[in-house]
Amino acid sequence: MQTYLLSQQLEARSLTENSSVCPPNATICNGTSCVQAEDNFNKILNTVLSTVLTILLAMVMFSMGCNVEIKKFLGHVKRPWGIFVGFLCQFGIMPLTGFVLSLVFNVLPIQAVVVMIMGCCPGGTASNIIAYWVDGDMDLSMSMTACSTLLAMGMMPLCLFIYTKMWTDSDSIVLPYNSIGISLVALVVPVSFGMFVNHKWPHKAKIILKIGSIVGAVLIVLIAVVAGILYKGSWTISPKLWVIGTIFPAAGYSLGFFLAHIAGLSWSRCRTVALETGMQNTQLCSTIVQLSFTSEQLELMFTFPLIYSIFQVLFALIFLAGYRIYRRYQGKTKADDMKTEEETQSKSALPYAVTNGGFISNETK
Repeated sequence: MQTYLLSQQLEARSLTENSSVCPPNATICNGTSCVQAEDNFNKILNTVLSTVLTILLAMVMFSMGCNVEIKKFLGHVKRPWGIFVGFLCQFGIMPLTGFVLSLVFNVLPIQAVVVMIMGCCPGGTASNIIAYWVDGDMDLSMSMTACSTLLAMGMMPLCLFIYTKMWTDSDSIVLPYNSIGISLVALVVPVSFGMFVNHKWPHKAKIILKIGSIVGAVLIVLIAVVAGILYKGSWTISPKLWVIGTIFPAAGYSLGFFLAHIAGLSWSRCRTVALETGMQNTQLCSTIVQLSFTSEQLELMFTFPLIYSIFQVLFALIFLAGYRIYRRYQGKTKADDMKTEEETQSKSALPYAVTNGGFISNETK
Protein backbone atom coordinates (compact mmCIF):
# COMPACT_ATOMS: atom_id res chain seq x y z
CA MET A 1 0.00 0.00 0.00
CA GLN A 2 1.56 3.22 -1.18
CA THR A 3 -1.38 5.67 -1.06
CA TYR A 4 -0.32 7.48 2.10
CA LEU A 5 3.22 7.80 0.78
CA LEU A 6 1.98 9.42 -2.44
CA SER A 7 -0.15 11.83 -0.43
CA GLN A 8 2.86 12.90 1.63
CA GLN A 9 4.91 13.34 -1.53
CA LEU A 10 2.40 15.84 -2.87
CA GLU A 11 2.54 17.79 0.38
CA ALA A 12 6.35 17.68 0.40
CA ARG A 13 6.53 19.01 -3.13
CA SER A 14 4.13 21.82 -2.23
CA LEU A 15 6.30 22.81 0.73
CA THR A 16 9.42 22.77 -1.43
CA GLU A 17 7.80 25.08 -3.97
CA ASN A 18 6.61 27.47 -1.25
CA SER A 19 10.06 27.72 0.34
CA SER A 20 11.99 28.96 -2.71
CA VAL A 21 10.40 32.14 -4.06
CA CYS A 22 7.19 33.78 -2.88
CA PRO A 23 4.41 33.03 -5.38
CA PRO A 24 2.07 35.77 -6.61
CA ASN A 25 -0.83 34.57 -4.43
CA ALA A 26 1.17 34.71 -1.15
CA THR A 27 -0.70 36.70 1.49
CA ILE A 28 2.42 37.51 3.56
CA CYS A 29 5.91 37.70 2.14
CA ASN A 30 9.22 38.44 3.87
CA GLY A 31 12.14 37.45 1.67
CA THR A 32 11.71 33.74 1.05
CA SER A 33 9.35 33.31 4.02
CA CYS A 34 5.82 33.17 2.71
CA VAL A 35 2.31 32.45 3.89
CA GLN A 36 0.47 31.23 0.85
CA ALA A 37 -3.24 30.88 0.33
CA GLU A 38 -4.43 27.33 0.85
CA ASP A 39 -4.22 25.26 -2.30
CA ASN A 40 -7.35 23.15 -2.67
CA PHE A 41 -6.06 21.45 -5.81
CA ASN A 42 -3.45 19.43 -3.93
CA LYS A 43 -6.01 18.37 -1.34
CA ILE A 44 -8.44 17.24 -4.01
CA LEU A 45 -5.69 15.42 -5.92
CA ASN A 46 -4.51 13.74 -2.71
CA THR A 47 -8.00 12.53 -1.90
CA VAL A 48 -8.77 11.28 -5.41
CA LEU A 49 -5.39 9.56 -5.85
CA SER A 50 -5.50 7.90 -2.42
CA THR A 51 -9.09 6.71 -2.93
CA VAL A 52 -8.47 5.29 -6.39
CA LEU A 53 -5.26 3.49 -5.40
CA THR A 54 -6.84 2.08 -2.23
CA ILE A 55 -9.80 0.67 -4.15
CA LEU A 56 -7.57 -0.76 -6.87
CA LEU A 57 -5.24 -2.36 -4.32
CA ALA A 58 -8.17 -3.92 -2.44
CA MET A 59 -9.49 -5.35 -5.72
CA VAL A 60 -6.05 -6.73 -6.61
CA MET A 61 -5.63 -8.39 -3.21
CA PHE A 62 -9.14 -9.84 -3.57
CA SER A 63 -8.12 -11.36 -6.90
CA MET A 64 -4.88 -12.71 -5.39
CA GLY A 65 -6.99 -14.36 -2.69
CA CYS A 66 -8.86 -16.17 -5.46
CA ASN A 67 -5.68 -18.22 -6.02
CA VAL A 68 -5.39 -19.28 -2.37
CA GLU A 69 -6.83 -22.61 -1.25
CA ILE A 70 -8.13 -22.67 2.31
CA LYS A 71 -6.77 -26.16 3.01
CA LYS A 72 -3.24 -25.33 1.82
CA PHE A 73 -3.28 -21.96 3.58
CA LEU A 74 -4.20 -23.58 6.89
CA GLY A 75 -1.53 -26.21 6.21
CA HIS A 76 1.13 -23.47 6.23
CA VAL A 77 -0.24 -22.16 9.51
CA LYS A 78 -0.32 -25.60 11.17
CA ARG A 79 3.14 -26.61 9.92
CA PRO A 80 4.87 -23.24 9.55
CA TRP A 81 8.26 -24.33 8.25
CA GLY A 82 8.02 -22.03 5.22
CA ILE A 83 6.66 -19.19 7.37
CA PHE A 84 9.50 -19.71 9.86
CA VAL A 85 12.12 -19.51 7.10
CA GLY A 86 10.45 -16.33 5.86
CA PHE A 87 10.46 -14.95 9.41
CA LEU A 88 14.23 -15.50 9.68
CA CYS A 89 14.72 -13.72 6.36
CA GLN A 90 12.39 -10.84 7.17
CA PHE A 91 13.53 -10.02 10.69
CA GLY A 92 16.97 -11.63 10.60
CA ILE A 93 18.56 -11.07 7.20
CA MET A 94 17.05 -7.70 6.31
CA PRO A 95 17.89 -5.78 9.52
CA LEU A 96 21.39 -7.27 9.57
CA THR A 97 21.92 -6.37 5.90
CA GLY A 98 20.78 -2.81 6.55
CA PHE A 99 23.14 -2.55 9.52
CA VAL A 100 26.12 -3.82 7.52
CA LEU A 101 25.39 -1.49 4.58
CA SER A 102 25.14 1.51 6.91
CA LEU A 103 28.52 0.69 8.43
CA VAL A 104 30.24 -0.08 5.13
CA PHE A 105 29.14 3.18 3.48
CA ASN A 106 29.63 5.18 6.68
CA VAL A 107 26.44 7.22 6.24
CA LEU A 108 25.25 9.89 8.66
CA PRO A 109 23.60 8.57 11.84
CA ILE A 110 20.18 9.88 10.81
CA GLN A 111 20.56 8.21 7.40
CA ALA A 112 21.65 4.95 9.00
CA VAL A 113 18.50 5.00 11.11
CA VAL A 114 16.20 5.30 8.08
CA VAL A 115 18.06 2.41 6.40
CA MET A 116 17.48 0.33 9.54
CA ILE A 117 13.79 1.29 9.65
CA MET A 118 13.43 0.04 6.09
CA GLY A 119 15.21 -3.20 6.95
CA CYS A 120 12.94 -3.81 9.95
CA CYS A 121 9.65 -3.23 8.09
CA PRO A 122 7.44 -6.23 7.21
CA GLY A 123 6.90 -7.46 3.67
CA GLY A 124 4.81 -5.44 1.20
CA THR A 125 1.71 -6.54 -0.67
CA ALA A 126 3.42 -6.08 -4.05
CA SER A 127 5.33 -9.30 -3.37
CA ASN A 128 2.06 -11.26 -3.59
CA ILE A 129 1.43 -9.97 -7.10
CA ILE A 130 4.94 -10.72 -8.35
CA ALA A 131 4.84 -14.14 -6.64
CA TYR A 132 1.84 -15.03 -8.78
CA TRP A 133 3.64 -14.09 -11.99
CA VAL A 134 6.72 -16.17 -11.12
CA ASP A 135 4.56 -19.21 -10.28
CA GLY A 136 5.30 -18.92 -6.58
CA ASP A 137 3.42 -20.56 -3.75
CA MET A 138 0.53 -18.10 -3.27
CA ASP A 139 -0.66 -19.79 -0.07
CA LEU A 140 2.80 -19.32 1.44
CA SER A 141 3.07 -15.78 0.04
CA MET A 142 -0.19 -14.62 1.61
CA SER A 143 0.50 -16.31 4.94
CA MET A 144 4.01 -14.85 5.08
CA THR A 145 2.81 -11.32 4.37
CA ALA A 146 0.05 -11.55 6.98
CA CYS A 147 2.33 -13.11 9.61
CA SER A 148 5.21 -10.68 9.04
CA THR A 149 2.82 -7.71 9.34
CA LEU A 150 1.36 -9.10 12.56
CA LEU A 151 4.75 -10.01 14.05
CA ALA A 152 6.14 -6.59 13.08
CA MET A 153 4.30 -5.09 16.06
CA GLY A 154 6.79 -6.85 18.32
CA MET A 155 9.79 -7.49 16.09
CA MET A 156 10.21 -3.95 14.76
CA PRO A 157 10.75 -2.39 18.21
CA LEU A 158 13.13 -5.23 19.13
CA CYS A 159 15.20 -4.99 15.93
CA LEU A 160 15.36 -1.19 16.07
CA PHE A 161 16.45 -1.33 19.71
CA ILE A 162 19.25 -3.78 18.86
CA TYR A 163 20.59 -2.11 15.71
CA THR A 164 19.98 1.64 16.10
CA LYS A 165 21.22 2.28 19.64
CA MET A 166 24.69 3.20 18.33
CA TRP A 167 23.15 6.04 16.29
CA THR A 168 20.09 7.21 18.22
CA ASP A 169 17.76 6.49 21.12
CA SER A 170 15.30 3.89 19.87
CA ASP A 171 12.58 5.55 21.98
CA SER A 172 12.69 8.52 19.60
CA ILE A 173 11.43 6.36 16.73
CA VAL A 174 7.63 6.46 16.63
CA LEU A 175 6.04 3.24 15.40
CA PRO A 176 2.54 3.78 13.92
CA TYR A 177 0.82 0.68 15.24
CA ASN A 178 -2.46 1.92 13.78
CA SER A 179 -0.92 1.96 10.29
CA ILE A 180 0.43 -1.57 10.82
CA GLY A 181 -3.03 -2.69 11.91
CA ILE A 182 -4.66 -1.02 8.91
CA SER A 183 -2.17 -2.73 6.58
CA LEU A 184 -3.02 -6.08 8.15
CA VAL A 185 -6.77 -5.54 7.82
CA ALA A 186 -6.37 -4.27 4.24
CA LEU A 187 -4.60 -7.54 3.42
CA VAL A 188 -6.64 -10.06 5.39
CA VAL A 189 -10.16 -8.86 4.51
CA PRO A 190 -9.98 -8.82 0.68
CA VAL A 191 -7.85 -11.98 0.60
CA SER A 192 -10.37 -13.76 2.83
CA PHE A 193 -13.18 -12.86 0.43
CA GLY A 194 -11.05 -14.10 -2.45
CA MET A 195 -10.42 -17.41 -0.67
CA PHE A 196 -14.17 -17.79 -0.12
CA VAL A 197 -14.90 -17.16 -3.81
CA ASN A 198 -12.23 -19.69 -4.80
CA HIS A 199 -13.82 -22.24 -2.46
CA LYS A 200 -17.37 -21.70 -3.69
CA TRP A 201 -16.89 -20.78 -7.35
CA PRO A 202 -13.43 -21.96 -8.50
CA HIS A 203 -14.09 -21.33 -12.20
CA LYS A 204 -15.13 -17.73 -11.62
CA ALA A 205 -12.16 -17.30 -9.29
CA LYS A 206 -9.76 -18.14 -12.13
CA ILE A 207 -11.25 -15.39 -14.31
CA ILE A 208 -11.03 -12.87 -11.46
CA LEU A 209 -7.43 -13.93 -10.83
CA LYS A 210 -6.34 -13.36 -14.43
CA ILE A 211 -7.86 -9.88 -14.51
CA GLY A 212 -6.55 -8.95 -11.07
CA SER A 213 -3.02 -10.14 -11.80
CA ILE A 214 -2.80 -7.88 -14.85
CA VAL A 215 -4.28 -4.91 -12.98
CA GLY A 216 -1.88 -5.57 -10.11
CA ALA A 217 1.18 -5.56 -12.37
CA VAL A 218 0.06 -2.28 -13.94
CA LEU A 219 -0.66 -0.84 -10.49
CA ILE A 220 2.86 -1.59 -9.23
CA VAL A 221 4.45 0.22 -12.17
CA LEU A 222 1.92 3.06 -11.95
CA ILE A 223 2.66 3.70 -8.29
CA ALA A 224 6.41 3.77 -8.93
CA VAL A 225 6.05 6.16 -11.90
CA VAL A 226 3.59 8.52 -10.18
CA ALA A 227 5.71 8.57 -7.02
CA GLY A 228 8.79 9.41 -9.08
CA ILE A 229 7.01 12.29 -10.79
CA LEU A 230 5.68 13.70 -7.52
CA TYR A 231 9.15 13.43 -6.02
CA LYS A 232 10.95 15.11 -8.94
CA GLY A 233 11.98 18.07 -6.79
CA SER A 234 13.43 15.92 -4.00
CA TRP A 235 16.09 13.83 -5.72
CA THR A 236 19.00 15.74 -4.18
CA ILE A 237 20.07 13.13 -1.67
CA SER A 238 23.38 11.61 -0.64
CA PRO A 239 24.87 9.35 -3.37
CA LYS A 240 25.56 6.79 -0.64
CA LEU A 241 21.83 6.40 -0.03
CA TRP A 242 21.32 5.89 -3.76
CA VAL A 243 23.85 3.06 -3.72
CA ILE A 244 22.34 1.51 -0.58
CA GLY A 245 18.84 1.83 -2.04
CA THR A 246 20.07 -0.12 -5.06
CA ILE A 247 22.00 -2.84 -3.23
CA PHE A 248 19.58 -3.40 -0.35
CA PRO A 249 16.60 -4.93 -2.24
CA ALA A 250 18.91 -6.97 -4.48
CA ALA A 251 20.63 -8.37 -1.39
CA GLY A 252 17.25 -9.16 0.15
CA TYR A 253 16.10 -11.13 -2.89
CA SER A 254 19.39 -13.01 -3.20
CA LEU A 255 19.86 -13.87 0.48
CA GLY A 256 16.20 -14.82 0.89
CA PHE A 257 16.41 -17.23 -2.04
CA PHE A 258 19.69 -18.68 -0.76
CA LEU A 259 18.41 -19.27 2.79
CA ALA A 260 15.18 -20.82 1.50
CA HIS A 261 17.21 -23.18 -0.69
CA ILE A 262 19.46 -24.10 2.25
CA ALA A 263 16.31 -24.79 4.30
CA GLY A 264 15.23 -27.35 1.69
CA LEU A 265 12.22 -25.51 0.29
CA SER A 266 11.07 -26.22 -3.26
CA TRP A 267 12.00 -23.87 -6.09
CA SER A 268 8.57 -22.23 -6.18
CA ARG A 269 8.77 -21.56 -2.45
CA CYS A 270 12.34 -20.29 -2.77
CA ARG A 271 11.09 -17.73 -5.26
CA THR A 272 8.25 -16.83 -2.91
CA VAL A 273 10.51 -16.38 0.12
CA ALA A 274 12.96 -14.31 -1.95
CA LEU A 275 10.22 -11.90 -3.01
CA GLU A 276 8.76 -11.67 0.49
CA THR A 277 12.22 -10.89 1.85
CA GLY A 278 13.31 -8.22 -0.61
CA MET A 279 9.97 -6.43 -1.05
CA GLN A 280 9.41 -4.24 1.99
CA ASN A 281 6.44 -2.14 3.11
CA THR A 282 7.91 1.19 2.00
CA GLN A 283 4.72 3.08 2.86
CA LEU A 284 5.11 2.05 6.50
CA CYS A 285 8.76 3.12 6.47
CA SER A 286 7.80 6.55 5.12
CA THR A 287 5.15 6.94 7.81
CA ILE A 288 7.59 6.09 10.61
CA VAL A 289 10.19 8.50 9.23
CA GLN A 290 7.73 11.38 9.05
CA LEU A 291 6.48 10.77 12.58
CA SER A 292 9.94 10.46 14.10
CA PHE A 293 12.07 13.26 12.62
CA THR A 294 12.05 17.01 12.14
CA SER A 295 11.71 18.71 8.75
CA GLU A 296 15.45 19.51 8.76
CA GLN A 297 16.29 15.85 9.33
CA LEU A 298 13.81 14.71 6.69
CA GLU A 299 15.70 16.66 4.03
CA LEU A 300 18.66 14.29 4.53
CA MET A 301 16.82 11.03 3.96
CA PHE A 302 13.08 11.37 3.23
CA THR A 303 13.57 10.20 -0.38
CA PHE A 304 15.17 6.90 0.65
CA PRO A 305 11.90 4.91 0.95
CA LEU A 306 11.03 5.91 -2.61
CA ILE A 307 14.51 4.97 -3.88
CA TYR A 308 14.16 1.55 -2.26
CA SER A 309 10.63 1.18 -3.63
CA ILE A 310 11.68 1.92 -7.20
CA PHE A 311 14.64 -0.47 -7.16
CA GLN A 312 12.73 -3.26 -5.42
CA VAL A 313 10.16 -3.08 -8.23
CA LEU A 314 12.87 -2.84 -10.90
CA PHE A 315 14.75 -5.91 -9.63
CA ALA A 316 11.48 -7.81 -9.21
CA LEU A 317 10.58 -7.12 -12.85
CA ILE A 318 14.06 -8.25 -13.93
CA PHE A 319 13.60 -11.39 -11.83
CA LEU A 320 10.21 -11.95 -13.46
CA ALA A 321 11.57 -11.44 -16.98
CA GLY A 322 14.47 -13.80 -16.32
CA TYR A 323 12.13 -16.47 -14.96
CA ARG A 324 9.79 -16.20 -17.95
CA ILE A 325 12.68 -16.44 -20.39
CA TYR A 326 14.01 -19.48 -18.53
CA ARG A 327 10.63 -21.23 -18.68
CA ARG A 328 10.28 -20.56 -22.38
CA TYR A 329 13.85 -21.69 -23.09
CA GLN A 330 13.41 -24.89 -21.06
CA GLY A 331 9.97 -25.53 -22.55
CA LYS A 332 8.56 -26.37 -19.13
CA THR A 333 5.04 -25.74 -17.91
CA LYS A 334 3.81 -25.03 -14.43
CA ALA A 335 2.37 -28.55 -14.26
CA ASP A 336 5.81 -30.00 -14.99
CA ASP A 337 7.33 -28.01 -12.13
CA MET A 338 4.60 -29.13 -9.74
CA LYS A 339 5.15 -32.78 -10.73
CA THR A 340 8.90 -32.47 -10.15
CA GLU A 341 8.34 -30.85 -6.76
CA GLU A 342 5.90 -33.56 -5.68
CA GLU A 343 8.48 -36.25 -6.55
CA THR A 344 11.16 -34.36 -4.58
CA GLN A 345 8.84 -33.94 -1.62
CA SER A 346 7.91 -37.62 -1.50
CA LYS A 347 11.58 -38.61 -1.43
CA SER A 348 12.52 -36.13 1.27
CA ALA A 349 9.43 -36.41 3.48
CA LEU A 350 10.93 -38.78 6.07
CA PRO A 351 14.22 -36.89 6.66
CA TYR A 352 12.35 -33.61 7.16
CA ALA A 353 9.93 -35.20 9.59
CA VAL A 354 12.77 -36.66 11.62
CA THR A 355 14.85 -33.47 11.55
CA ASN A 356 12.06 -31.05 12.41
CA GLY A 357 10.00 -33.22 14.71
CA GLY A 358 6.67 -31.54 15.34
CA PHE A 359 7.80 -28.48 13.41
CA ILE A 360 7.47 -30.27 10.06
CA SER A 361 8.56 -28.67 6.82
CA ASN A 362 5.83 -27.56 4.44
CA GLU A 363 7.60 -29.54 1.76
CA THR A 364 5.98 -32.68 3.08
CA LYS A 365 2.54 -31.32 2.31
